[in-house]
Formats: sequence, structure tokens, C-alpha cells
Amino acid sequence: MYAIVRAGGRQEKVAVGDLVVLDRVAGEPGSSLQLQPLLLVDGETITSDAAALSGVTVTAEVVDHRKGVKIDILRYKNKTGYRRRQGYRSSLTAVKVTGIETAASVETAN
Repeated sequence: MYAIVRAGGRQEKVAVGDLVVLDRVAGEPGSSLQLQPLLLVDGETITSDAAALSGVTVTAEVVDHRKGVKIDILRYKNKTGYRRRQGYRSSLTAVKVTGIETAASVETAN
């Protein structure tokens, strides 16, 4: 069983036990959060209806907060002496999916 969830403006494919890196979310390491499901695949059954997904909960546990890779931004114009250098590192959160629960069945990880 896996689900497609909305996280930080993107969609991620998650299953129980997966470690997913998202944009920074509020919460201390060890706290749990709920992710919004968009699609649920359980064997041969695919559920994408919003009314049917209202009973589906995807829970995850915050593992840690980290920073992404550094992006170097360089601007240069030839023969004018114009040079600008800037860097950026995005704030990220690693979460571990602990359960995908539906109204019909319950699946949790150890």
C-alpha cells in the first residue's frame, strides 16, 4: 500500500517506513504530523476521489531538520567590472512515514 501526498507544494509517493525530505515544517524531532493524501493505491484498488480520501490519514514522524545543498548564484557582466555572488541553502525537514490508515484497514510500522 502506498499513497501520493501533498507536501510543500509538491507531490511525494510514500509508503509505511519511508524517509521523505520535505520543505521545513513546524515541529520538534519526535513529534508527529499528518500529510494530505491525494491518491491511495492498495493492491489493485486505486482511490483518487476526494470524498473517499476523507477517511484516509497518512501520519509521519519528524526525524530532524536539515539544510539542503548550497546553490551558488553568480552574476557577471563582461568588461564592466560588475560581479555579484550570492548563495542559498533551503531549510528542509526529514520525516518518516509511520502509518497509512483507512476506514477499512489499518497498517502501521514497527
